[in-house]
Amino acid sequence: MAAKVFETVGKLGLGLAIAGGVVNSALYNVDAGHRAVIFDRFRGVQDIVSGEGTHFLIPWVQKPIIFDCRSQPRNIPVVTGSKDLQNVNITLRILFRPVFDQLPMIYTTIGVDYDERVLPSITTEILKSVVARFDASELITQRELVSRQVSEDLTERASTFGLILDDVSLTHLTFGKEFTEAVELKQVAQQEAERARFVVEKAEQQKKAAVISAEGDSKAAELIANSLSQVGDGLVELRKLEAAEDIAFQLSRSRNVTYLPSGQSVLLQLPPQ
Repeated sequence: MAAKVFETVGKLGLGLAIAGGVVNSALYNVDAGHRAVIFDRFRGVQDIVSGEGTHFLIPWVQKPIIFDCRSQPRNIPVVTGSKDLQNVNITLRILFRPVFDQLPMIYTTIGVDYDERVLPSITTEILKSVVARFDASELITQRELVSRQVSEDLTERASTFGLILDDVSLTHLTFGKEFTEAVELKQVAQQEAERARFVVEKAEQQKKAAVISAEGDSKAAELIANSLSQVGDGLVELRKLEAAEDIAFQLSRSRNVTYLPSGQSVLLQLPPQ
């Protein structure tokens, strides 16, 4: 009796295990920010795109292909040439994601690794096209315009492959060694020219100052000569009196100077013998 019970329980457990396996194989989950495309062994890729959650499929006949539809970053370096034939090294940072409704087309025509197959080629194409419209100096002074033009052209080009570009930005922009050295030499030459111009201007100012000083001395000498010719030695005597007055005033303020009255030869004022 016990053997029959264990045999029945065993068969029931085996049946439940098989049924559980079948049910589990008929379910699949789509995580947040993802979408699924169904591949049918008889009808091919289905046009229906499955959203987030748990879904049913026909085991061994259908297979889900999961796509990450969140914005993903990618840096793409490109070496190209400017309008004046200068080598330019550019790194473009792109935030991209696929269009939900076009996932069956993307899987059919490109594959799951669509970013590896599409983005490097179209980015190189657009960058070469846009950079060739600007000189090397314009790439620096008009960087915002270059970035906007690249973003517009690249967004339009990516849309043909079912891709949305949330952001496109130039993160790195450098030039070849020859151009960098030429720019440095130009800056040095400009600095030397500015220094030379400063020296010349300084010499000119010193020359003007010397001329003005000489003209002032000449005018002063002329005025003195005219005064002497008009009043004779009176001017000289006046200047002597002014100098003596100034000397007396300075000496009167000194503690180390003592004045003796006229006709007295000693400091203590002793009666003469």
